[in-house]
Amino acid sequence: MIASLRGTVLSVRENTCIVDVHGVGYAVNITPTHKHSLTVGSEHTFLTSLIVREDSMTLFGFENPESLELFELLLSVSGVGPRSALAVLAELSPADILTAVVNEDDTVFKKVTGVGPKTAKLIIVQLAGKLTALSHSEAVVASIPASSAITLSVVQALVGLGWNEKVAKDAVNSLDTSSSTATTASVLKDALAALSRNS
Repeated sequence: MIASLRGTVLSVRENTCIVDVHGVGYAVNITPTHKHSLTVGSEHTFLTSLIVREDSMTLFGFENPESLELFELLLSVSGVGPRSALAVLAELSPADILTAVVNEDDTVFKKVTGVGPKTAKLIIVQLAGKLTALSHSEAVVASIPASSAITLSVVQALVGLGWNEKVAKDAVNSLDTSSSTATTASVLKDALAALSRNS
């Protein structure tokens, strides 16, 4: 398994680049966003995922652990292959994906070329509850809108207290987290009160 590469960028194309590692050139599939951060002749580190098929071995490279984690999680979704997973990451940031999954908003994924309505729904369903590590990433959470970040934090807290994730989401979604006075503490208190009434 090739988990990472560090070498000199020899060339950059639309969706791939060639990286020279001690005289061996590796073709690495990348997103357009990643492409813009690369300069021919510079040394660069790629976090990689090696996809092995009967007739090919393909490397996919990423700038950060969050993107690599999302790529591998997307591959676990029925009907999502490596190209589709990379297409999702080309269109959406980790924060966009996390927010969409937390809010169960499959319309975000329908905008990605090659992802149909059924697959978009499957991404939401099958990634629910699997983004724990990502939701603890300061870089990702910092770029999420305040109301969504509050929702995410409160759902996490409720799950930590033993509530089922779907029940926790439903409770939080029934509350107004977009108010200028809403805080994680106040929404958590209201969510607990609502759950107590319904139990």
